Amino acid sequence: MSAPHAWQAVCRADQLPLERGVAALVDGVQIALVRTADGTVYAVGHRDPYSGANVIARGIVGSRIVDDAEVPTIASPMYKQVFDLRDGRCLAEPEVSLGSWPVRVVRGAVEVRVGARPTRRSDA
Repeated sequence: MSAPHAWQAVCRADQLPLERGVAALVDGVQIALVRTADGTVYAVGHRDPYSGANVIARGIVGSRIVDDAEVPTIASPMYKQVFDLRDGRCLAEPEVSLGSWPVRVVRGAVEVRVGARPTRRSDA
């Protein structure tokens, strides 16, 4: 187990394809890393809370307008629920979440903060 609130290097940012997800194992947990067209990198849970399958990285990346603001999203390839990439919550059922992890890019390396439970509204 990692030190509390440590940052773990996962890959180079240029290894993440734009608008696609990539699965990674971070601190013993499967996550989905997504780099959007503007270069922002997000880290959410790879496990689909509806099907229980680790498939979120294979979802469709896009955006939705929520409260007059554009929200980066990923849709599950299983049942098509759409999740906010910023915090992992389901847009249709906000009490259900993939969870999300703080992520940063340092000198071209994608780092994910480990050592604490992911941010989530539900473990459904």
